[in-house]
Amino acid sequence: QVQVMESGGGSVQSGGSLRLSCAASEPIVATGYLAWFRQAPGKEREGVAAIRPRGDTTYYADSVQGRFTLTRDNAQNTLSHQMDHLKPDDPAMYYCAAGYTWVGPFKIQSYNDWGQGTQVTVSS
Repeated sequence: QVQVMESGGGSVQSGGSLRLSCAASEPIVATGYLAWFRQAPGKEREGVAAIRPRGDTTYYADSVQGRFTLTRDNAQNTLSHQMDHLKPDDPAMYYCAAGYTWVGPFKIQSYNDWGQGTQVTVSS
């Protein structure tokens, strides 16, 4: 099983930015489907950003389109998640996910390996 680890969470004021990073124990970053999901207390886990392994096609949820950006670094085996213009609706635990079976960018079934999550807090 691939080990996935997130970093970079924290607290920021509304309108600010954070950069999350996802590292994997195997070179799945270059060959697998990758995504960020988030889960706020009392809510279901939702996909916010995803990237395909070849061609770097990216997908973003409507709620984050234009504010969040994924960047893959195959040499470092990391996936960066730049989050700008953060809003009061964005606070959640953010999870990095990786997998090889594609059933859709924001389908949990697409991803076999998950990190423990990193907390993002936005203050108004």
